[in-house]
Amino acid sequence: MSPTRRSLLKLAAAAGVAGQTSWLLGAQEAQAAAPGAPGAAEPVTVSWLEDGGLGAAAGSTFGVPWPKGAHAEDTGFALTTADGKAVPVQTWATAYWPDGSLKWTAHAVGPEAAGAEKFTLAAGAAATAEKKVTVTESGSRITVDTGVIKAVIRKDGGKLVESVTRGATEIATQGRLVLLRQGDLDDGDAGNAKWEKFDGEISGAKVEQDGPVRAVVRIDGKHRKGSRSWLPFSVRLYFYAGAESFRMVHTITYDGDQEKDFIRGLGVRFTVPMRDATYDRHIRIAGEGTAPAVGFLTEAVKGITGLRRDPGAAVRTAQVKGEKLPDPSTWDQRVTSRLQYIPEWGDYTLSQLSADGFTLRKRTKAGHGWITAGGGGRANGFAYVGGVSGGLSFGLRDFWQKHPAQLDIRGAASDEAEVTLWLWSPEAQPMDLRFYHDGMGQDTYPEQLEGLNITYEDYEPGFGTPYGIARTSELMFWANGSTPSAETLVQQADTVRMPPQLAASPQDLTKAGVFGGLFAPVDRSTAAKAKIEDQLDFLFTYYKDQVEQRRWYGFWDYGDIMHTYDSDRHQWRYDVGGYAWDNSELSPDLWLWYAYLRSGRSDIFRFAEAMTRHTGEVDVYHLGKWAGLGTRHGVQHFACSAKQQRISTAVYRRQYYFLTADERVGDLMHDLVDSDETFLVLDPIRKIRTEPYTPDRHALSIGFGTDWSGLAAAWLTEWERRGPKAAKAEARLRSTMETIAAQPNGFVQGTGLYDLDTGKFAVADKPVVGVSHLSAMFGLVEMCAELIDIIDMPAFRTAWLDYCRYFNATKAEQAARYGSNFGTLLLFQGHSRQDAYAAAQLKDDQLAARAWQKFFKSDGYTVTTDWSRTKLEGPSVLVPGYENLKVNTNETALFGLAAIQNLALVGDKIPG
Repeated sequence: MSPTRRSLLKLAAAAGVAGQTSWLLGAQEAQAAAPGAPGAAEPVTVSWLEDGGLGAAAGSTFGVPWPKGAHAEDTGFALTTADGKAVPVQTWATAYWPDGSLKWTAHAVGPEAAGAEKFTLAAGAAATAEKKVTVTESGSRITVDTGVIKAVIRKDGGKLVESVTRGATEIATQGRLVLLRQGDLDDGDAGNAKWEKFDGEISGAKVEQDGPVRAVVRIDGKHRKGSRSWLPFSVRLYFYAGAESFRMVHTITYDGDQEKDFIRGLGVRFTVPMRDATYDRHIRIAGEGTAPAVGFLTEAVKGITGLRRDPGAAVRTAQVKGEKLPDPSTWDQRVTSRLQYIPEWGDYTLSQLSADGFTLRKRTKAGHGWITAGGGGRANGFAYVGGVSGGLSFGLRDFWQKHPAQLDIRGAASDEAEVTLWLWSPEAQPMDLRFYHDGMGQDTYPEQLEGLNITYEDYEPGFGTPYGIARTSELMFWANGSTPSAETLVQQADTVRMPPQLAASPQDLTKAGVFGGLFAPVDRSTAAKAKIEDQLDFLFTYYKDQVEQRRWYGFWDYGDIMHTYDSDRHQWRYDVGGYAWDNSELSPDLWLWYAYLRSGRSDIFRFAEAMTRHTGEVDVYHLGKWAGLGTRHGVQHFACSAKQQRISTAVYRRQYYFLTADERVGDLMHDLVDSDETFLVLDPIRKIRTEPYTPDRHALSIGFGTDWSGLAAAWLTEWERRGPKAAKAEARLRSTMETIAAQPNGFVQGTGLYDLDTGKFAVADKPVVGVSHLSAMFGLVEMCAELIDIIDMPAFRTAWLDYCRYFNATKAEQAARYGSNFGTLLLFQGHSRQDAYAAAQLKDDQLAARAWQKFFKSDGYTVTTDWSRTKLEGPSVLVPGYENLKVNTNETALFGLAAIQNLALVGDKIPG
């Protein structure tokens, strides 16, 4: 049953919030209907992020926000095209306002959405699909039927997908996972390394959605060989009504020994029955390019083109098109009588070992030599094998970006071909996750702090471990009734490269008042605003270009950006301690998502999507004693000994989840609900703490800034999603808000002693000033704005507004309010958005003026910043490009967030 139909909590009595004004933006008044009045909100327009519509995709799932009180929890929704055609849509709730009304809904459409560019979503009865996706369970099997294809999924054993059929034709069987392990590395030229093969073994499978438009099946397990099981996997399969394809989201979590468990290959494998004559079997492998100009290797297993004798133009043309050839008796008999002497090419491999080059080769069969078939730069990661009676198209998203990757076709000349999508190519060097240095004598905290003072790396023995990090990949499969046309293959390849995504407009996102209301649509109505918009555009384009120029690609790296630039080497400090990979330092994730929310730009969405996939998986521990914590910035994503909430925080995942309803990101946020327990095993400030402290269940030292904001984000998300631990999450949220507000100095107190059993902070017996320039810069600003908007707690609001008002105040003003000043501070520009927030809340023009003064003329990027580009070329740099020596990621993230929020909150007060 859809969650929108479940009566989990009847909160409709709390209808007093209906009709509130969106004060943060000075925007339109939120819809004023009480919960239970369907259709109270205006319809929402959704459109495709990129041109091309649905393309060859099975469907699309998207999220839409609603103003408080606009729709009751059991509201149904209808979707129509611009010309009024009803499109079947499946709807479920992903978040609720505290009054019980819908906050976010998710919607799934199938192939019937093809051909339309824009849709209108409104309260009403959804159209009935011509074909429905159905799910049935019997014993150890789950069967999903889209109306076009049928997949049989196992709940146990080693075959995740037992079969995929289209009508009476079996297109693929034995869908399984494969892992190659290498126990040591050949650092020299000895060549003694040995491989061993592990197979995926299912521990359980469950149906998460069962239609009528979208079905989701989750499969969990580990890779096994003999008595050893390791490398946990979580695989979700997505099906849409009327679709001939399905999507796979594949996650692995590393739980090996970094010194001896080297992954040599990691893949997904299917068997494809081959029924047709070998001259009617076809191989299609995509090379470079985007639609409509994707390059392809277009061949048959037994080719009849280019021969010394010509079978006839019609025969040759049909084979190239992938059509069934006429009976050989109708060909030129000089060819027909010699068919047995034409080689059958059964094996193909495309390997992408770097971001810049792929090679393609083929052979007749095992035991015989490989022949080069071509190569190029950046392959799409898509191929087809089959024949005129049907076959399988398959593809791996971000193929070259997350190199080393590989596609294999084996045995296409036999009765069964085998295809493998290698997420880590076995032809590459083994995956080496060992720590990158030997510690250099940093055995004690004082020595480690000295190291921090020279390389900015917070090293500690045993902390640079990959144990518990994860990576998620996306794959697509089509069960074709015949060999697809060139045009269809191009569409399929393009869908793998860029899955179509529907989205609401910035105007509708703004009007709903979600995410604290801290953004407004892009506005260039004045010269002052236009100048800031130009600077925001410059910064996004700069980082987008740097990803390409510096090749920030790779299986574990793609999606992240670097922290600080080295002007002498004209290179980012990729090899200097804490200056290397950014790992969400000072919230670039938030900058990108707010930039998207206000602009609707697809390039920003895709950049932020890649970052969310990376930072939520690679930079966070999902297993082990540090599960729920993330790792501070460093040369390796897991290198730094600072394991903290500020990196794992759900603040950075919420936007992507609510915009797409992505189940994997939902898992990541749910897993953080109990992450307050991690403070028992690791003190975040153990190296600099001066007072005696031993973690105690009833007295855990937790900061009100970077620590609590991460906890609060997980609790808020679980509560508004009505997750399994929603009641606990809400209680924790309210009790911590109350006890922070009750501190003698509120947020300025800095830290408190937290009781894991009660979920409360002990109220300190004396006031303390404990302000850090970092406290509010990892999502605290955004969390407090959301919480104040939905929870009526005047004392908490006052405590937060005081912190906002006094961080950028003079030392004399701070001392007059708190008894002492805040000491030496930094990041005034980033904190200008707190001035703006307080100004909007309190309607204080002086605070608004200070917000803009701190934004333009304090630290960070100021009115004197040079926004030019300096050309770079050899021999100064490895790859030609450009640089701006003023740009660094800390200042970029804070400038971006401050600019976006200041414009939304006090844009009408901007000077000039």
